[in-house]
Amino acid sequence: MSEKAPKELSKSKAVAAKTIYEAFKILKAEGGELPGKTVIDKVRENLTFSDWEKEVYEKTGYVRWESIMHFYTVDCMKAGYLRKSKGTWYLTPEGEDAIKKGAIGLLESASTAYRKWAAENKTKTKSPTDEPSELEDNIEQTQKANLDQLEEQAVAGIRQFLISKGPYEFQDFVAALLRAMGYYTPFISPKGRDGGIDIIAYQDPLGVQTPRIKVQVKHYPDNPVPPDAIRSLKGLINNADEAGLFVTSGRFSNEAERFAREANVHIKLINGEELITLWQKFYDKLSDEDKNLLPLQPIYFLGSND
Repeated sequence: MSEKAPKELSKSKAVAAKTIYEAFKILKAEGGELPGKTVIDKVRENLTFSDWEKEVYEKTGYVRWESIMHFYTVDCMKAGYLRKSKGTWYLTPEGEDAIKKGAIGLLESASTAYRKWAAENKTKTKSPTDEPSELEDNIEQTQKANLDQLEEQAVAGIRQFLISKGPYEFQDFVAALLRAMGYYTPFISPKGRDGGIDIIAYQDPLGVQTPRIKVQVKHYPDNPVPPDAIRSLKGLINNADEAGLFVTSGRFSNEAERFAREANVHIKLINGEELITLWQKFYDKLSDEDKNLLPLQPIYFLGSND
């Protein structure tokens, strides 16, 4: 944190200011998006926390500084600085610009935006000096923060299980998902084959309906897929009766996404986040054998209207 918190700033808001400011800088350095758990881990590595900040809340079992940080990210989302989707955090252009305000300025501007939203929506909100130890006074924001934490933990667990798979297991996982989505997979690349098409997917058993889909699968959980990989897939699409699908367990570089958008053939990109979302969506349509590739257990919580 580049500035000292003013004396009137509460302990909790001081924690929120330094952690959210650090999280925003991490997101900016990483291209604007990261799994929420990764953001938390990097904040933990980069900052030093007091015993009070590291204390665990008895009611929830959550670490104090992590709970405070999640609580105030709701403010950041209402301000348009941050988006969260399926456990991934996205820094918006407004959020990147807000880094220039410094730690305290960023948090205060976000909290102001949240209070404005709450007033417009007649939602009970906290006062500027409330401590998140009194979260019961703000049920909606607390509920949203807790749900965010639970979702991040769930997605992190699923992602870690997926990362632990070998490349051919991951390829089988993608083929299973395509079958659950209603496609036929007459060809799945055998072990030992290097390069070329990994999966061919048809819309009907005979492959008469078009487009037929040529799929490349890369188990790259840590490194973004470069544009050259997408370019290679494009070179394997022969005519308008074929489409390309590129699936990764990680993410795509901005250049790769741009190349796919601008290509003169249809190429769909599916990153790790979307892959998990699709697996959850089509899980009930998987065969029992395919479900074992990544078994899920649905658990329902009270939701949020946001």
